[in-house]
Amino acid sequence: MANNKSAKKRVLQTAVKTERNRYYRTRIKNIVKSVHEAVDAADKTAADAAFKVANQQIHSLVSKGFIKKQTAARKVSRLQKMVNKIEAA
Repeated sequence: MANNKSAKKRVLQTAVKTERNRYYRTRIKNIVKSVHEAVDAADKTAADAAFKVANQQIHSLVSKGFIKKQTAARKVSRLQKMVNKIEAA
């Protein structure tokens, strides 16, 4: 356990950051899952709506510094490909 004041503060800060990061990771997973579910159901309108929300949410996490710009671009690109496959099929 921490013995001095600065070490105790670091423990508390780490706990807060860990909780925040867990929230954002779960949020990304749920956003992506909603798009996957709409695509699996072959519902074009629901997939478009879910993708639009996903795009906005993922890019808002970039502005908060949670994920890198290129990571967000890769995730959005892959989701867009999935949504576009509904039209082709």
